[in-house]
Amino acid sequence: MPTFRLHPAITEIPADQWDALAGDQPSLSHAFLSALEDSACVTPRAGWGPRHAALWEGQRLLAAMPLYLKSHSYGEYVFDWAWADAYQRHGLDYYPKWLAAVPFTPVPGRRILGHDEAARRLLLALLLDEVRASGASSLHVLFPTDEESAWLAEAGLEIRHGVQFHWRNAGYRDFDDFLGQLAQPKRKKIRQERRKVVDAGIDFRILRGKEIGAEEWAFFYACYRRTYAEHASTPYLNLAFFTAFGQRKADACVLMIAERAGTPIGASFFLRDAEALYGRYWGAVEFVPCLHFEACYYQAIDYAIREGLARFEGGAQGEHKLSRGLEPVRTTSAHWIADPRFRDAVSRFLAQERGGVDAYLDELSERLPFRDRG
Repeated sequence: MPTFRLHPAITEIPADQWDALAGDQPSLSHAFLSALEDSACVTPRAGWGPRHAALWEGQRLLAAMPLYLKSHSYGEYVFDWAWADAYQRHGLDYYPKWLAAVPFTPVPGRRILGHDEAARRLLLALLLDEVRASGASSLHVLFPTDEESAWLAEAGLEIRHGVQFHWRNAGYRDFDDFLGQLAQPKRKKIRQERRKVVDAGIDFRILRGKEIGAEEWAFFYACYRRTYAEHASTPYLNLAFFTAFGQRKADACVLMIAERAGTPIGASFFLRDAEALYGRYWGAVEFVPCLHFEACYYQAIDYAIREGLARFEGGAQGEHKLSRGLEPVRTTSAHWIADPRFRDAVSRFLAQERGGVDAYLDELSERLPFRDRG
């Protein structure tokens, strides 16, 4: 019989075995998760207590999940603050809660890793037993695949829907070919926005992997911190994380640096694999009109076309992405609430919310910026 264990550090699980199950998605890699823990961005003190679930057959890893005990709901991109508040108002503890997710990363993908379906389903069943016995308020699985969502629903979790915006490569020859598929007003607007950046004397230097040195990481991190400061917030990540991940999984890192006459003024950071580019963070040390759109979207689309990538995922939220060629995509999360009274209330809420998300997706689909594809 396989052995179920919870691991308080990802380093307890051999990187080669974890990555063999995780596949190519960079944010799910052992390098990403270990860099978060080693840099102290993810620790119990920070509200993220690693409890990675694993199913072992001797020394062989059969299945695994990135799993945490959380003492807050920051850094998740699926918002349950109202649920926590309701628990508190009734004199109950919502935290700690169980969370199966990639910290600070709203990239959809597999959350129940395994060599085969049987191992993955067994791990899920054993985890649910552990969660029920723990006395914690809830379990949340964020951004799983559709297949996993079906398993989670079968296991009694409530499914929640959300919306992201992704760009899909229709075999475009270049950026102009992509623009040619947009309706004329949208095409004109994008050209005007890009022209403002060019007229400001901005060029871009695109670096990948080992091309990114200590100086570039330091500049990007200064930009990243500035973005949070402008919103009176504190960044989740530190420079130690970026440099560690950049060393451990270099080819997954893409840095686009905006420069004027050779002087850097802004930077955007992306993850990538063989299939997709994932937008993550950006910032600038001075304001340039439309630089945000250029650094975060247009350069990314241009890069994806040149590299032959199938899609560019623009990250969480942002309806403004629609007019820039990104299309609405339904995302899912799954939730189990221990208290039957709150479980029923959450179930009713999510049923209504799903209807609202469906209507929102229909509305967005009517506003796609592309010319008639018929």
